[in-house]
Amino acid sequence: MKQLDLQVIQQARAWIAEGRPIWLCTVITTFGSAPRGPGAMLVCLGSGEHCGSLSGGCVEDDFLERVGEGFFPPVSQVVRYGEGGLAPTRALPCGGVLDVLVEYLAPSAESEAHLHAIESAFAGSSLIVRRVLLGTEQRSITPGSMAAAKVEVDTEQVAIRIGAVQRLLLAGLSPVAQFCASFALSLGYEVIVCDPRKEVTSAFSLPGVEVLEVLPAVYIANGGCHASTAVVALTHDPRLDDLTLLEAVRTPAFYIGAMGSQRTSSKRFERLARIGGLDEATLQRIHAPIGLRLGSKTPAEIALAVMADILRVSNGIARDAL
Repeated sequence: MKQLDLQVIQQARAWIAEGRPIWLCTVITTFGSAPRGPGAMLVCLGSGEHCGSLSGGCVEDDFLERVGEGFFPPVSQVVRYGEGGLAPTRALPCGGVLDVLVEYLAPSAESEAHLHAIESAFAGSSLIVRRVLLGTEQRSITPGSMAAAKVEVDTEQVAIRIGAVQRLLLAGLSPVAQFCASFALSLGYEVIVCDPRKEVTSAFSLPGVEVLEVLPAVYIANGGCHASTAVVALTHDPRLDDLTLLEAVRTPAFYIGAMGSQRTSSKRFERLARIGGLDEATLQRIHAPIGLRLGSKTPAEIALAVMADILRVSNGIARDAL
């Protein structure tokens, strides 16, 4: 899940708390070209105020207009945009098709509890499956597992697996880390910088980035990583980087990487094996040298290579498939 969807749920909770009914929409299926994938969310009011995105623009205007006109009955339903979908919108400019779960939530303790459970899942406290009974206002939350499909749809209900928002943990601040933070925000990541060096972090400020003056290894040891976390060590300081890697490999983080040349990386692996006792299988989890080989030279170019490699792993693309 992306951070934008967390913002959607936080806005939904705020509107419900104000006593305002909402429409909560979730992309459940895409065919062909589609800017956002299954799980993408949007919340809106009848007045047209909204947060989030379903398509990047071509669907939202039509949907908000229909909501304002009272087109949708106040029950859960699946609507299609694209060929064979809602008339008169029969085709999308990109040529794709997307099915959207549309839910009406009235202000109530039940709605607040449901949204709170979703927000908690996005924060990494649990993995859930939310089930929505079509044609009704009934919905529920059950424990989930990674073995479950992200979205399941049948004639009676929609089941959506929800887990933590993707997180980028930057172990130490550096010029490359600063560009990684900027790129990651654009990609929808939650971004956290851990660096105990106050003289380094005091001059850094980027809206949306949380800066913690703590050793990255300490933050990780205290539960700072979940299965949707990418951990990158970019300082060239083995006192920070090695401790970070030793803790990170004990977590379910989906990406662990460290910056350095091939020679530096070989020495680092030797230290981690000798001092940390890491076996070969564990060392294989660490991407070093970090990043795709793009011929990068400047901090911005290196950061781009790092984030591209994280995106590759997140999307399940093998390096040799590029």
